[in-house]
Amino acid sequence: MKRFDVGALIGLILVVGGALLLLQTFSVVSFAWDTLFGFLFAAGGIAFLWVFARDREQWWALIPGLVLLSLGALLGLQWIAPRLAADWGGPLFLGGISAAFWAVYATRREFWWAVIPAGVMLTLAAVAGITQAFPEAGGGLFFLGLGGTFALVYFLPTPEGRMKWALIPAAVLLVFGAVLAASEAEILRYVGPAMLVLAGLYLVYRAFTRQAPSEAKED
Repeated sequence: MKRFDVGALIGLILVVGGALLLLQTFSVVSFAWDTLFGFLFAAGGIAFLWVFARDREQWWALIPGLVLLSLGALLGLQWIAPRLAADWGGPLFLGGISAAFWAVYATRREFWWAVIPAGVMLTLAAVAGITQAFPEAGGGLFFLGLGGTFALVYFLPTPEGRMKWALIPAAVLLVFGAVLAASEAEILRYVGPAMLVLAGLYLVYRAFTRQAPSEAKED
């Protein structure tokens, strides 16, 4: 798509938005502000997605396109179902940002870097949603999600081979997330005593297995 087409499309959206604001100012029409801005954001998102649809080389348009579209959906949800938006608006918007970067990677597989913000935003969306029911699970889930993101980066195919550096942050974040999740779930209170019991049983087992051959030799 030519730059003139992109500018004309964005300019048309601005003209429509400005005209609606003027009509509301002069009391010609009446709109709720969140509904109006939701429409404008959604229209802007569709415009950027149209830019990408016309020219697949314009991959950058996926990011503002899906972000604006998710923001418009959030404002529309606030108008249609305010309670639902209060609980799930955050995960919806963060999920939209994540989807934008996943779409970039799906379009250009050489852009492995897009997986990192995609995974981070998806983790934040999951944390925002799950903490609605389990407030104490947020910290551990956040670090587990970040660790899983870097682990995925390691497994991604690249011309240079696997990116081994990603294993370091993946391992650190996964271990820290597992410990934090265990402490948040109060599992550590039971892990310590259970480990002592298992260690004791192992020592008793080793003692009996060593004693049996020695007794057999004496006989």
